[in-house]
Amino acid sequence: MLSGRPPLQVVLYQPEIPQNTGNIARTCAATHTPLHLVEPLGFRLTDRYLKRAGLDYWPYVNLRVHPDLETLREALFPNRWVYFSAHARRPYYEFQFLPGDCLVFGAEAKGLPCELLESDPDRVLKIPLDRTRVRSLNLATTVGVALFEALRQLAVHDGNPVSSF
Repeated sequence: MLSGRPPLQVVLYQPEIPQNTGNIARTCAATHTPLHLVEPLGFRLTDRYLKRAGLDYWPYVNLRVHPDLETLREALFPNRWVYFSAHARRPYYEFQFLPGDCLVFGAEAKGLPCELLESDPDRVLKIPLDRTRVRSLNLATTVGVALFEALRQLAVHDGNPVSSF
């Protein structure tokens, strides 16, 4: 970890599908990345599908649940927020991630609220894909791609802090 703080944070805004959140939690456990969920959730944290997707890694997930975005902002201040949207123009690989960045992902069906995306358009990123064939990627896939690119840029990979967690 950088300076005793996690290099990144993952935020799921009102996630709806427990299996996606469970898979994301597993990825966060593997990378020592805190996972923040913003309510309302489309499931209960005791959901068997959520638990099953996270397997036996739940004790290693640094999970925090927030009642709303304002509470989350207060908890993560002064961290920079980086948003992901299927409708963004800027590819994630053209962005320079910084330690402390919060990678923010929207609900599976609705994405992120427009006011968030409009608040700082330079920090709204996409994972390019052929939209004539596929509308969007699965949320867990998107989080994995984005998180590992950010970690790669921060040089947090085998041989560096991740392997010494």
